[in-house]
Amino acid sequence: MPGSRTRFYTLTHSSVSMGSEGGLKLRCKIWVEKDGKPVLGEGGARLLKAIREEGSLSAAASKLNMSYVFAWEYIQRITLALGVPVVETKRGGKRGGGTCLTEAGERLLQLYEEAKREVEKTLRRLEARLTR
Repeated sequence: MPGSRTRFYTLTHSSVSMGSEGGLKLRCKIWVEKDGKPVLGEGGARLLKAIREEGSLSAAASKLNMSYVFAWEYIQRITLALGVPVVETKRGGKRGGGTCLTEAGERLLQLYEEAKREVEKTLRRLEARLTR
């Protein structure tokens, strides 16, 4: 989740000359909000994706080099902001426990990933105009 406010600048003139300003890139941070409060950003999406892949919060946290407590608290913040659980946990036993995404968690991650792909596609298209 973003830790600070992001300022957005809009370029309204499409034929701006960049002169000798090489290496310009367009960048954008995206996140999902609910009622004006951040729910999911890049870090949360990486955590949900790792949980999906690993089937375990502990393994996902380890994969992302974060503590289990940090990862658990992160998931709790997402759940609180969204208003519904994004993961389900199963207690251990002979076969061990596990964690998986709920339907809401899957939908949230899919929304974020689709938005990210679309924004990146648009940025690539616009970046091509910088080299003209």
